[in-house]
Amino acid sequence: MKLAYWMYAGPAHIGTLRVASSFKNVHAIMHAPLGDDYFNVMRSMLERERDFTPVTASIVDRHVLARGSQEKVVENITRKDKQERPDLIVLTPTCTSSILQEDLQNFVNRAALESKSDVILADVNHYRVNELQAADRTLEQIIRYYIEKARQNNTLENHKTSQPSANIFGIFTLGFHHQHDCRELKRLLADLGIAINEIIPEGCSVKNLKNLPKAWFNIVPYREVGLMAAVYLEKEFSIPYISTTPMGIVDTAGFISEIKAILEKQTQHTKLQIDYEKYIDNQTRFVSQAAWFSRSIDCQNLTGKKAVVFGDATHASSITKILAREMGVRVVCAGTYCKHDGDWFREQVQNFCDEILITDDHNEVADMIARIEPSAIFGTQMERHIGKRLDIPCGVISAPVHIQNFPLGYRPFLGYEGANQIADLAYNSFTLGMEDHLLEIFGGHDTKEVITKTLSTESDLIWSSDSLAELAKIPGFVRGKIKRNTEKYAREKGINLITVEVMFAAKEAVGA
Repeated sequence: MKLAYWMYAGPAHIGTLRVASSFKNVHAIMHAPLGDDYFNVMRSMLERERDFTPVTASIVDRHVLARGSQEKVVENITRKDKQERPDLIVLTPTCTSSILQEDLQNFVNRAALESKSDVILADVNHYRVNELQAADRTLEQIIRYYIEKARQNNTLENHKTSQPSANIFGIFTLGFHHQHDCRELKRLLADLGIAINEIIPEGCSVKNLKNLPKAWFNIVPYREVGLMAAVYLEKEFSIPYISTTPMGIVDTAGFISEIKAILEKQTQHTKLQIDYEKYIDNQTRFVSQAAWFSRSIDCQNLTGKKAVVFGDATHASSITKILAREMGVRVVCAGTYCKHDGDWFREQVQNFCDEILITDDHNEVADMIARIEPSAIFGTQMERHIGKRLDIPCGVISAPVHIQNFPLGYRPFLGYEGANQIADLAYNSFTLGMEDHLLEIFGGHDTKEVITKTLSTESDLIWSSDSLAELAKIPGFVRGKIKRNTEKYAREKGINLITVEVMFAAKEAVGA
C-alpha cells in the first residue's frame, strides 16, 4: 500500500469489483470509508453501457468505528439480498478498512444464514496485491466456489460437448478493448468450427459455471486475469488451456496452431474438418492487410525508427514483438508495470528490444523516455501525457486509459482484424519527415507555439524571443531533440539565457 497521485494498477478492491460486476446478477458490497467508493463513477464514465449493477458501499464512519461494523455490514448484505435477489453477493474490504482488522468472514457467515443469495468474502490480501492480481484471484475463487457447490449437489456437468468448444477467460468490465477482442475471438473460433462454451466473467451467470468442464479447452487471451482459473481447471479436470495472445500475424498463427494441436490430441485419429494451415495462409495473404502492409514501401519508411513500449505484460510484450519482427521498428526500450510478472515479460521481449524496464513508477518511465527521445511511444494514458509534454507522438496500447480509448466503433487488438488495427495505430503514431514538412508549408499543426517545458529539462532556462523564432523554423519532427540538446548544453555551460548564438554553439558541440 502506498500514497500516489498516479497508479498504473489500482488497489486490490478495484480488481475484485471489476470481476464481480462483470458477472450477470452478482452484487458487490464494498466495506470502505468515504473516498474509496469511486468505482461506480469510474465505471459509468468509462464503460459505454446502457445499464449495469452498481456496487454498494457499506460506509465506515465514526459511528461504525465506535460500535463496530458487524451490524451494518450484515444489514447491508441482507437488504441487498431482498431488494436485488442476486445469485451471489461478494463482500470486499479496501486497504483503508482492512486496517480495522475486523473478522469479515464471520460477518459473511452470519449474513449467509439470513440470505437466499450465496455470500462470499473476497479472498484477497489488500496490502500485498494490486488490482490485476486481485481480479485474477477473485475470478478463480468464484469459479472454485461454484464448481465445489455443483459437486456437492451432484449437478456438475463433466461430459464434453459434442463439437469442439472453448471457454474464454478474462473478458471483463473496464478492460482495454475487451468487448472488441471478444467479438474478434468469437469470429475466429467460428471460422475454425469451434463453439463458445462460456465467456467468463463478462455477461456470464454464476449458475453456468458448473458447465465449464464441458469445454474441450480454455483460452486466456490476457495473462493478467484468467490464468489462475485456467490452471485450476486444468488441475481439476485436465482441461488444457492456451495462454498465447493472438495479437499480430505471427502470434495469431501460433495461437491457431496450438488449437490444432489440442484438437488433434483429443480427437486422436479422426481427421479435422478444417485445414488449419490453409486457413492461416489464406488469412495472412488475402484477408488481413497487415502482412501485405509490412512489406510495402510505406512501412519500410519505419525501418530503424526508435520506439518505446510500456504497458501491462500482455499488451506491451505483444506490441514489442509486432513492432520489431513484423514492422521493422527498433524498440529501444520495452517495459511493464506488472512487476509480479517481470520474469515472464523479460523472457518474451529480450530478443526484440535494446533494454527492458519493469517498474510501476511513472517518473522512471518519463525519465527513460526523455533520455531515449524515441520517434514514437506506445503505452498507457500516462505515456500519452508524457508524450504530449515532450512533443513525442503516442499510440495507446494498454490500460489504464481514459474515455477516448473506449471506442464505439469496432477496434479489436486480437486476431487478424486486430493486426490491421495495430498496423494502422503504429504507422499513424509516427510523424514522418515529409508529412511534417508539408504540414509546415500548408499551415498544419506545426505552426503552433513552441512548448518550452519538457520532462527532460529543468525549468530555470529562459529562451529569448529570437531563439524561439529560430527554434520554430526547425521541422517539428526534430525540433524537440534540438531543443533538449540546446538546453542540455546550456546547463553544462552554466548559461541561463538561451540565445541564437547559444543554439549554434550547442549544434557545433554535438557535431550536428
